[in-house]
Amino acid sequence: MGLTKETVLKVAELAHIEMPDDKLEQLLPDMNNIITWVEQLSELDTDNVEPLANISDETAPLREDVVNDGDIQDKVLKNAPSKREGFFEVLKIVE
Repeated sequence: MGLTKETVLKVAELAHIEMPDDKLEQLLPDMNNIITWVEQLSELDTDNVEPLANISDETAPLREDVVNDGDIQDKVLKNAPSKREGFFEVLKIVE
């Protein structure tokens, strides 16, 4: 199944992508090659293949989950335009 210019333009319209005619001429053969490749993949027999979530059986090492404040309050507030009692001070906005 090959893609036509009309199909590509319709997909571009649905995706809100501007598609100039000169780019369409360049893109159409590449998209048709991708479709051909996907069609080849669909011909593979995958009945006895279990789905994979990860290709490796190894798990990432976990670190200890420690909650702290970073102990850098002075550095964080250093460039604050306005601060009070160790916190950012912002204007109160009421609508």
